[in-house]
Amino acid sequence: MMTLAIHDHRLAKPGPQSAALRDYDSVRRAIAFISEHWRSQPTIEAMADAAGVTPDELHHLFRRWAGLTPKAFMQALTLDHAKNLLRGSASILDAALDSGLSGPGRLHDLFVTHEAMSPGEWKIGGAGLMLRYGFHPSPFGTAIVMTTARGLAGLAFADPGEEQAALADMQSRWPKATYVEDYLSTAPVAQRIFDPKLWRADQPLRVVLIGTDFEVRVWETLLKIPMGRAVSYSDIACKIKAPTASRAVGAAVGKNPVSFVVPCHRALGKDGKLTGYHWGITRKQAMLGWEAGKVGMQ
Repeated sequence: MMTLAIHDHRLAKPGPQSAALRDYDSVRRAIAFISEHWRSQPTIEAMADAAGVTPDELHHLFRRWAGLTPKAFMQALTLDHAKNLLRGSASILDAALDSGLSGPGRLHDLFVTHEAMSPGEWKIGGAGLMLRYGFHPSPFGTAIVMTTARGLAGLAFADPGEEQAALADMQSRWPKATYVEDYLSTAPVAQRIFDPKLWRADQPLRVVLIGTDFEVRVWETLLKIPMGRAVSYSDIACKIKAPTASRAVGAAVGKNPVSFVVPCHRALGKDGKLTGYHWGITRKQAMLGWEAGKVGMQ
């Protein structure tokens, strides 16, 4: 089981010691609550209530004292338990359910790890960034896979004869980057993306998100939608605490550079209808159907 070391700021933090002690006690209570109840996947509100603070206060306190968010700590505990089960004879479904997750699709999504490039790196248009790319077959047409030294940075799709246009579309997102066609280096990444047998808990797929701060927040929210499920743009706007920004959310979803892995296809209109998809509505329908089939088989 994962252990968490929290930094004792009672000596290092300036200011009244009583305030520091209260903060320290709140974090300790939150850790105890999460450690005891992680299997039920409690909400941030429940964690905050146990700690005696507001959700926003807990988020900032926990990051300052423990070095990660409360939710990240809960996910780490969940993954630690699931990995131990998978090292034994448990199936993916059994490991997911025994870990308090809704099903194998949710477990898979937790095994996709990500990081975001800084706003400064995004603003310079990818200058100094080398992107290797390759064209690969996929269940949804030709896939264009782009990687950096830090992980998967781009995934696009093309119909026959439109490969170069799709590549140009991706290159326009980071016009100052250096592009090198390298089929051999991107082929293993493509295989890992589209072969569920390679979705392994102990080898998470590293994804690098390159966009504005708002776009990255939207894409991170997409990563939390379980496979086989869908949400509306307004739901996403509420999740990022921008309830009136549904239109901006839709634009950010459309700019997602890592299609399928960052599941923008799981975003629907408020009425539940399929809406515009950068790589075509038919492809979006195919992805949702493919995922529903995989979840149903597990």
